[in-house]
Amino acid sequence: MFRDTTRGPGVMRRVGVAVVAGGWLLAIGALVAERSGAPFWLQQTLAWPGFLWLALSIYLLLAVVAGEVVRPLLRRLLERRARPAADVREPVPAGALPAPAEEPTPEEAPTTASSGTAERPAPPDPSRRLFVSRVVAGAGAAMAVGTVGYGTYGVLRGPRVKRVTVPLAKLPRGAHGYRIAVVSDIHLGPTLGRGFAQRVVDTINGTQPDIVAVVGDLVDGSVKDLGPAAAPLSQLKAPAYFVTGNHEYFSGAEQWVEEVRRLGLLPLENARTELPWFDLAGVNDIAGESEGQGPDFTKALGDRDTTRACVLLAHQPVQIHDAVDHGVDLQLSGHTHGGQLWPGNFVAEAANPTVAGLERYGDTQLYVSRGAGAWGPPTRVGAPSDITVIELASTRA
Repeated sequence: MFRDTTRGPGVMRRVGVAVVAGGWLLAIGALVAERSGAPFWLQQTLAWPGFLWLALSIYLLLAVVAGEVVRPLLRRLLERRARPAADVREPVPAGALPAPAEEPTPEEAPTTASSGTAERPAPPDPSRRLFVSRVVAGAGAAMAVGTVGYGTYGVLRGPRVKRVTVPLAKLPRGAHGYRIAVVSDIHLGPTLGRGFAQRVVDTINGTQPDIVAVVGDLVDGSVKDLGPAAAPLSQLKAPAYFVTGNHEYFSGAEQWVEEVRRLGLLPLENARTELPWFDLAGVNDIAGESEGQGPDFTKALGDRDTTRACVLLAHQPVQIHDAVDHGVDLQLSGHTHGGQLWPGNFVAEAANPTVAGLERYGDTQLYVSRGAGAWGPPTRVGAPSDITVIELASTRA
């Protein structure tokens, strides 16, 4: 980006080094500040530039890799186009040319003019190489900035509504069309605050669901710092249920369970509630195991009436295997963000049975939301945020 686009170790090259080094210092500082519980004002100061650099560096790296493929092709194209016009060559006696050690290419082969002299190709033009490097670097930087800018805009404008119909064999006819608004991975924190939470709540209320399922990773911080940001959750018009995600355990799961209860949501901590048409259960996230608060499927599901349909809230898709063993009909999850930043989806696919969407595992269906917010960089590329309205369908209807 800088070495090949400058004529020497001057000001621009030093500026480039400062930008790259400073960006990574901010990114590391933002990560450390968030995980160490630094003062919230410091987290906010570091988060925007640090996390945006983290996203930008991914696409700058991809641009550099792509540029290394494009650059020699572009240079050759310019050299071929310039060759007819730059036919100023140094004539030398034909006999003075040494015999080539190996077969030359057509471009390199000496030609003999009728006057008995041969022409030697002109040496590569350094200015042309500099021009090509600047064009490739400039285009790569523009594409990286544009990609991150659009991905950030997509997050800040709020999640879009996605509608999915899920048939359940045990669902009574009277529950046909029952709507569950699924929202996961809001990630309120140093970058996404109260205004973002308000957009999420307004979007959910606009779908007019029968119930709301908040399936973990609501926050990245303490109740002290983020309690005001989460306050709009009290405006949810439908009954709302909550299960913990792994990030709640980074910032104090117990305090957040009490806070969401105060805001009017019902936490399902390895628990089940019997709704009129089906059972709704929830299990703690796997991250709670380190605190003795991990998932307990037997406690949540062990004594239920298996003739009734059961919908399970579980933050991580990998919990589907326990759900299958306990006869769950539908599991609702998040956690993956759909990969969040392409090509992160390939990493997410390696770590999760389902990255996004609806899939069947035996008699159990799993739906994974891409999530409403974003962790780290407030940016999504190739994995748009969503709030999903699950419409249950009775096969008896």
